[in-house]
Amino acid sequence: MELVQEWDKVFPRSDKVEHRKVTFRTRYGTVLAGDLYVPRDARGKLAALAVSGPFGAVKEQASGLYAQTMAERGFLTLAFDPSYTGESSGEPRHVASPDINTEDFSAAVDFLTTLDAVDAERIGIIGICGFGGMGLNAAAMDTRIKATVAVTMYDMSRVTANGYFDAMDAEARYALRQQLNAQRTRDARSGSVAPSAAGLPEALTGDEPQFVKDYFDYYKTRRGFHPRSINSNGA
Repeated sequence: MELVQEWDKVFPRSDKVEHRKVTFRTRYGTVLAGDLYVPRDARGKLAALAVSGPFGAVKEQASGLYAQTMAERGFLTLAFDPSYTGESSGEPRHVASPDINTEDFSAAVDFLTTLDAVDAERIGIIGICGFGGMGLNAAAMDTRIKATVAVTMYDMSRVTANGYFDAMDAEARYALRQQLNAQRTRDARSGSVAPSAAGLPEALTGDEPQFVKDYFDYYKTRRGFHPRSINSNGA
């Protein structure tokens, strides 16, 4: 893997924290890319945090900002790209899997336990937005995780099943399954499983729900746009 070494985050670099790129492997065989943030002049073994999310985002966006900020407060932190996302490995790109994305958090904990600077009895995780649920899944199974924070979490399974704000009824859910299965047929015939390009529009009309406006204000503007983020470039 060739990781970008220069600072390419959407937030400024802190002079209170040392930063380096790292990689580690999951039990599913993917290699995850991460940013390690360590408080400058840290001494002894530190409490550590693994941070990921939002769903579809990359570590150069919100999760990296959370990680760097928590490192300023004395934690050793790891912001990582989930499997199939950003600089992490896995094909096809931009796949979502509750099992694999839950494992991503435990793999991050695996990595943190190998670091001499980490107190393995004081490891926590932060899951942001859609990855709040993945973090809770990991914490429910992995007893090494001693603290868990879910930030602006929403229930990915419920949203997938029922739509935003439970807007889909049984007929709409069936129509969605038909649409997804029709896409599988097209993929099988074309030999491709590339994700569709649908996502945030290039401009807003003003009539969108507030959450779409909020997404746009972050992912599609200089505030949060990143070329590796599917949230900035697709869906």
